[in-house]
Amino acid sequence: MKKAIIGTKVGMTQVFTEDGAMVPVTVIQAGPCSVVQIKTTENDGYSAVQLGYQDKKASRANKCQQGHFAKAGVEVKKVLREMKFENAEEYQLADEIKADIFEVGDHVDVTGTSKGKGFQGAIKRHGFGRGPMKHGSKYHRKAGAMSAAATPHRVWKGKKLPGQMGAERCTVQNLEVIKVDAEKNVLLVKGAVPGFKGSVVTVRETVK
Repeated sequence: MKKAIIGTKVGMTQVFTEDGAMVPVTVIQAGPCSVVQIKTTENDGYSAVQLGYQDKKASRANKCQQGHFAKAGVEVKKVLREMKFENAEEYQLADEIKADIFEVGDHVDVTGTSKGKGFQGAIKRHGFGRGPMKHGSKYHRKAGAMSAAATPHRVWKGKKLPGQMGAERCTVQNLEVIKVDAEKNVLLVKGAVPGFKGSVVTVRETVK
């Protein structure tokens, strides 16, 4: 991986191509991000770059955090993420990474935390079919048979059942970058990305 940035999901809109086709896009406020720490194989056992995103008041950070950012010479940040860049040794402390590292036509993977849906049944959570709705039926929206009675006479681990839905870290892969606004640090990415408006996402060059 050579390119990655931290950003905020602004929302969704649509743009039109030259031939008049409508393309749904997600607007991402990408960066600017500051290089807070550079990890090397000699000191840390692996090579990576730690990025900070979104300024916050120094009074809201403890002394350890304040010292960490002061050592890098950057303002205290809300979000810290590590990126395992192939060219990590080329970066310097306090360097800024902006949206212009991406170009139109690039394909990216976007990682975020999906919207939380609370406790949901098997139909909404896993797409199960429902039972008959006619009068007298006692089976409408239940999960169905759990397992065989004699063997294995228990419910297998991992069976799809009602439970907490959403609020999980997930990644949408191979999304195309439709537009890059370098002045405003904005990316327009084709399709939907995880999370609600205002949530923090990570944009990386695609692995596929």
